Amino acid sequence: MYVWPCAVVLAQYLWFHRRMLPSKRILEIGAGVSLPGIVAAKCGAEVILTDTEELPQCLENCERSCQINNLLGIHIIGLTWGQISPNLLSLPEIDIILASDVFFEPEDFEDILTTVYFLMKRNPAAQFWTTYQVRSSDWSIEALLYKWKLKNVHIPLGSFNADKEHLANSPLPGRHTIEMMIISL
Repeated sequence: MYVWPCAVVLAQYLWFHRRMLPSKRILEIGAGVSLPGIVAAKCGAEVILTDTEELPQCLENCERSCQINNLLGIHIIGLTWGQISPNLLSLPEIDIILASDVFFEPEDFEDILTTVYFLMKRNPAAQFWTTYQVRSSDWSIEALLYKWKLKNVHIPLGSFNADKEHLANSPLPGRHTIEMMIISL
């Protein structure tokens, strides 16, 4: 159970905006240990955690994180990017989609954005809040955002106090180039 640096930054964004989270429906994709989703739930949001249904241990990590944090009402479902599944089709209305460090492997970028686009078409007012680590200047989602007609706004880390070297008592963000953007239709 590893907390990626991007999860700490996205959790900080959620905490910074915690007053707007009560009553929001939030879906975290690629949740892993679910730090952003856990913070959103602790701030009063209705949260659904998802990770690939092909790796049950990922869903078990989500479940363990909920148990450790005494959050028993969070729904956890398997959701594989790029696949239209009964779980995807049965999701309720969503206000915010969260993802930290899902843009890890370039071959997954289009599947991720296909899933996000599908969710946004069903929820036109929804936003996709994502943090990612810059790993290569050759890896970009810009062309895919254009293809799917998605808008993105870069969020400076300093605007929500996430540009500190020791964010949340962790030296991780200071050693990585992390970016945040909000994507919408």
